[in-house]
Amino acid sequence: MSNLQHHRLRAFVGDLATLLDTKPPEQRVLQEGSELLKQLIRHDDWLAEPFAQTDPQRYQQYLLYADAQQRFSVVSFVWGAGQSTPVHDHRVWGLIGMLRGAEVAQHFRRDEQGALWPEGEPVRLNAGDVEAVSPEVGDIHRVSNAFADRPSISIHVYGGNIGAVKRAVYDEDGSEKPFISGYNNAFLPNIWDLSHG
Repeated sequence: MSNLQHHRLRAFVGDLATLLDTKPPEQRVLQEGSELLKQLIRHDDWLAEPFAQTDPQRYQQYLLYADAQQRFSVVSFVWGAGQSTPVHDHRVWGLIGMLRGAEVAQHFRRDEQGALWPEGEPVRLNAGDVEAVSPEVGDIHRVSNAFADRPSISIHVYGGNIGAVKRAVYDEDGSEKPFISGYNNAFLPNIWDLSHG
């Protein structure tokens, strides 16, 4: 990966860290962070191949960057053809930016008995689109690759080290099963090497 390609992710994490340094309210993080993420995913020349690999069994979550204070993390979410998540939550704010392909998210809400019901129509994200999630604006959804015949890749930014956050997957009756997602990679991209021009 060239320095120009590294520059895109390095600039994004620097700008987001600067925003978070001001300790803004969550609404501002989601609004301004969405604009920063749109700038990052406007170009599809920076994600290295090791962080874009599909797996035939399940979607992959590759850590690209984790803030030293664990204020945020950036991951590439790689969908094989037709793959989808269970219904799940995040417990922190999140931004989802579509880099390649498309994905469809169905949001859910709880009724008075605690059961989950679809909320609104499914939301389709195409390349360049960004969506926000959080416990404040809606945090429970199921996401699928929009394509049955090819991969899709989205870039996710979360308000914490998402691979270590205690979250939940849900059954239709609303019962929760706790999980911690972890990551599918053992190594991070080296975005800090400035020795090659």
